[in-house]
Amino acid sequence: MKIITLLLVLFILPCQVRAEEVSLTLDEAIAIALRDNRDILLKTQDVEKAKAELAEANADLFPTLDFTGSWTNTHSYYSRDLRQTTTQTTLKQYLYKGGKTINTIRQNKDEIEVSLALLDKQKLETLLNVQKTFYTLLLAQEYSNLNQEILQNAQGHLAFIQARYKSGQSSQSDILKIEESLENAQEAYIASLNQVESAEELLKNLLYLEKETKIKPVADFKSEPKEVAYDEAFLKAMSTRPEIKQYAALAQADKLAIEIAKADNRPSIYASWDYYSRSHISATTTRSWNDYNIIGLTFSWPLFDGWQTKAKVEQAIIDLKETQLNKEKAIKDIALELREAYLSLKDALAKIKVSKSEISLYKDNLEVTKTKYQAGIVSALDLEDSILKYNIANFNQKQAAYDYIIAKATFEKATGGI
Repeated sequence: MKIITLLLVLFILPCQVRAEEVSLTLDEAIAIALRDNRDILLKTQDVEKAKAELAEANADLFPTLDFTGSWTNTHSYYSRDLRQTTTQTTLKQYLYKGGKTINTIRQNKDEIEVSLALLDKQKLETLLNVQKTFYTLLLAQEYSNLNQEILQNAQGHLAFIQARYKSGQSSQSDILKIEESLENAQEAYIASLNQVESAEELLKNLLYLEKETKIKPVADFKSEPKEVAYDEAFLKAMSTRPEIKQYAALAQADKLAIEIAKADNRPSIYASWDYYSRSHISATTTRSWNDYNIIGLTFSWPLFDGWQTKAKVEQAIIDLKETQLNKEKAIKDIALELREAYLSLKDALAKIKVSKSEISLYKDNLEVTKTKYQAGIVSALDLEDSILKYNIANFNQKQAAYDYIIAKATFEKATGGI
């Protein structure tokens, strides 16, 4: 048994030594999330990719220059081996491609806007999750501390009842009732510790912190409740929500996609210049160079492609209709989200008012009990009960403030910003 205990100490102690406690404010947690959260980084890469695609589309505005060279050596065909060098240089510039080039460039610009909107959307969602988890961890720690106090208070009551039982002033039934309360307090305390661990793991996952890191949130539940106007918030949401910007840019990109598809049935014109050179050695060993160049203007118009372009245009039109429907759905979803957030905020404001009245009541009760205790009218256990009731009321006020903070952050996110 001693060996097993020693092995457990050897394995567990290094983990405790490596565990690093990090004190974090909300602003610091948000800064870490913006820097390290993988969902945000992935959306950032999508923006960079969209910019690279725009650069690729811009390349069609410039001419292309190609060079081809070859060297050959003929064996056993002539009386002597013959060598020949050939080169070709081609400069080509499209003058017109049915509007495909300019519309592709414009489409890629709109797709950058779509990517930026999706990045902003991801930031809003991540920052809201960080704020929720941060304050959830803070409240869970407060709750575990409160449950520890309740547990200690129950233990004090059990000791008091056991002493009364020994003197014949309490029954076995009284002890069983207190023991049941003590077990419930122990279960609640263990559950609250699990809540702390769960919230901490979620926050570390959002911030991409090491598993061994211990987070100590540094904040309080102070808030300045204020009423908000739903109509103003709705107008703000319709102008600032990333989804609105996303679908507006996507609809414009889809319109350009229709023109790009139509371009396959339109003529194209390009100018070109070709320079050829060739060295030649004749069978009589006479060597000579031939070079010439060609300047041309080429006009091409596809007359029939089996209705392929028609099918592409129809697909692009369907994409535009789907985007318009998704935009309408997004507006409805935003309105519903904003309405629910608004009602939750109003409910949180009402809870804060109730909690203030409650804490005033128990604070006054505590002051009265202190006076009675100093006068020897009540016991120390009665004073502890009053302190615990005041601490419970204080926690309820913190929970009401927590509900308001989360409701306010959710409402602000629904309007398009935190």
